[in-house]
Order: sequence, then structure tokens, then C-alpha cells
Amino acid sequence: MGLLTALAFGAGAAGTVAAAPAVLAAVSFTSAGIAVVSIAASLIPLFAVAGGGGVVAGSTVAIIPTIGAVGLSGVATAASGGVGVLVGLLI
Repeated sequence: MGLLTALAFGAGAAGTVAAAPAVLAAVSFTSAGIAVVSIAASLIPLFAVAGGGGVVAGSTVAIIPTIGAVGLSGVATAASGGVGVLVGLLI
């Protein structure tokens, strides 16, 4: 593995770990909850209709508000970094 490849892996991993909270905040999944007039608020009814009338427990839309409120766990942070390494492979 070359130096540039290793740097791409590291940048991808660090970038996704750092970007995850920022992306969630950008679509208004915040520590205070879901902002009223936001992308996040408009997603909930769309996924509720797709789920047959309610947001399915354990689904992405059910979990993301929790991540926005309390942050990523160690395992989720590691998984996010792993995704970043894969992104680094594509660079």
C-alpha cells in the first residue's frame, strides 16, 4: 500500500466520523430533537406512509433521531470510519 492510498483511507475514515454529526444537524436531527420545519420533519411522514402508517421500529428513520440526540456510540463511530475507508478506496 502506498502512502497516498494510506492517506486516502485515513482521510475517508476521519472525514466520515467528523461529518456524521454535521450531516445529521444539517438535516435537523439535533440534540434538541427534530426541527419543526426541516428536511428531517418532512421525512418522518414519508417513511410512515411507506411503512404502512407508522415509522417501523428499528428502521433508519427511527434510529437517526436518537443518533442526533445522543451522538454515535463507539461501535457506530467505528462503522462510520469503516465506511470512510471504503470511500477512501474510491478516491
